Amino acid sequence: MNLWVGLVCLFPEMVSAIASAGILGRAIRRGEMGLEAFNPRDHASDRRRTVDDRPYGGGPGMVMMAEPLLGAIGEARQRAPSPPRVVYLSPQGARLHQSGVERLARLRSLVLVAGRYEGIDERVIELAVDEELSIGDYILSGGELPAMVLVDALCRLLPGALNNEESIQTESLLDGLLEYPQYTRPERVGPLPVPAVLLGGDHGAVRRWRRTEALLRTWRRRPDLLTSRTLSAADSALLKAGLLAAGLPPKPRAEALGPNRAGIQGE
Repeated sequence: MNLWVGLVCLFPEMVSAIASAGILGRAIRRGEMGLEAFNPRDHASDRRRTVDDRPYGGGPGMVMMAEPLLGAIGEARQRAPSPPRVVYLSPQGARLHQSGVERLARLRSLVLVAGRYEGIDERVIELAVDEELSIGDYILSGGELPAMVLVDALCRLLPGALNNEESIQTESLLDGLLEYPQYTRPERVGPLPVPAVLLGGDHGAVRRWRRTEALLRTWRRRPDLLTSRTLSAADSALLKAGLLAAGLPPKPRAEALGPNRAGIQGE
């Protein structure tokens, strides 16, 4: 087993539904990845298996109680094949990027904590959580789906999980760019043909075209990804040629970059 993940959550059925299919399901069946769910309700102290209560100081909603969560995290720690890192999926966490996924994929054991309601008792974070991660700036009903997003991303990096290991090297965002456009048969769909360069058999031309399209697509859709990197001379030349051919400006619009972001390093 390359990686074991324990998921502390109130709805383990959500985990099992996602974990039974696709690449993740195959990796678990092959023993390349371990995934177990731990329900805080199993560590509640009353007959009703209560895991939430009203917040001190008043306010709307309910807060997940510390003791059931700490009990479930402790159970997961005991089940882990090695001392695990504990991650809480939280809107207050650092934004998850591919580099973070790669860092976590190098671990042997990982415990993910999925919150619900208005959040979890802060003392759980102080006592048992190593880091907080967020998958984006929006609100979901709970942490199960963000946790499984992370699990799926981790799974794809494990040896043997993908049938085609080359996919790991060429997938979108692995080198900070969006993926180039993909095409398959037939050669024409309505008025749209496959780009001629992909049909000519010149592998060097195909690689240049794909790299240029990846740079242009990132420029158009996620220019923020380019502000944190310095382009190589080759990439800079491809991007400038592509921008010129497409009639695009040499700098992305400031509003596309977000506040206080403009330009691109390595222009």
